[in-house]
Amino acid sequence: MTPAREPELVSRDESQDDYDLLTYREVAARLSEEIVAESQRIAEFEASGGDPKALEESKRRLASLQASKVRYEQHAKTADVFMQRFGLQPRISGPRGQ
Repeated sequence: MTPAREPELVSRDESQDDYDLLTYREVAARLSEEIVAESQRIAEFEASGGDPKALEESKRRLASLQASKVRYEQHAKTADVFMQRFGLQPRISGPRGQ
């Protein structure tokens, strides 16, 4: 088994007002915090020989969080490319083009 990499925290940009928006950067920060916390839970389970069911559940949650982080990173890159190319914020249409 290969040793696990230490998860990294993503910092928040406190210099800008976010107007209570859940930005890509905020999503990345929240996900990275949860990934670190879940990784610590797994390490504690493994060190203490805790409940195997709880350990497996925690590992599944960690995998889901990591997949979400990759997905949001891709969305953020796509939005950045759009803004660089067109100089506009991408808008997501609601139902019936609203």
